[in-house]
Amino acid sequence: MSVLTIALPIALALGASALVACVWSIRQGQFDDLDSASVRILVDEKPLGPPHREDAKEDRQK
Repeated sequence: MSVLTIALPIALALGASALVACVWSIRQGQFDDLDSASVRILVDEKPLGPPHREDAKEDRQK
């Protein structure tokens, strides 16, 4: 019975902190856009500038 006096408040505190974290993340907009992150890796981005000299040398040697 003495274990319950320790375990029950710890369990309630962990549950309350999980609830607070969930409410906080919803209010901060963490769950607004769930689809774009999974598709972002599929988008090809063009390089912004010319290739570096070292990269060009390696390509010519191959």
